[in-house]
Amino acid sequence: MECRLHCGACCIAPSISSSFPNHPEGKPAGERCKNLTDDNLCKLFGKPERPKVCHDFKATPWVCGNNSSEAITILNELETLTG
Repeated sequence: MECRLHCGACCIAPSISSSFPNHPEGKPAGERCKNLTDDNLCKLFGKPERPKVCHDFKATPWVCGNNSSEAITILNELETLTG
């Protein structure tokens, strides 16, 4: 599965514990990443300063669902279960 452009769910729902640009203390779950553009694209995509967890994330139907709102719901649930 290819990443759904302009979705942004994986940049909002999960927490990120590592420091990265605009988030020196990491990012809490449910907070919109400050590197996410207004049209939900990552400003750090393809750059070395992008967090490893973001780089390693791969879009799959069981995580991303059928649309962006399903993706947020699924990722929020996963965050709750693993957080």
